[in-house]
Amino acid sequence: QVQLVESGGGLVQAGGSLRLSCAASGRTASMDAMGWFRQTPGKEREFVAAIRWSTGSTYYADSVKGRFTISRDNAKNTVYLQMNNLKPEDTAVYYCAADTDHYSSGSYYYRLRGEYNYWGQGTQVTVSS
Repeated sequence: QVQLVESGGGLVQAGGSLRLSCAASGRTASMDAMGWFRQTPGKEREFVAAIRWSTGSTYYADSVKGRFTISRDNAKNTVYLQMNNLKPEDTAVYYCAADTDHYSSGSYYYRLRGEYNYWGQGTQVTVSS
């Protein structure tokens, strides 16, 4: 079991920045990757960014590339999402997720919601125009 706790959401004006954190506990040694997804009412949860835990390789959705940065602190078992130049369309509940399946790894798999088997409770990000 892996437990995930997100923090750092809030209200920000367009063009501003926020940093989300996700602290993992439990069987963290089993993690292959961690990811961030987001969801708005009536829409499916969509991929935002992911990081492979062992190598630090990063993956981004086209909509956030160049504005968001995912990083990790292995010692703290924490993943971060630095969000810059935020836009109103970034408004969503952001979820942290952990993938413990080492048999399917890489860019294709890390973008799939079904690849992740542990999820945090979500944190609201609201960007005002």
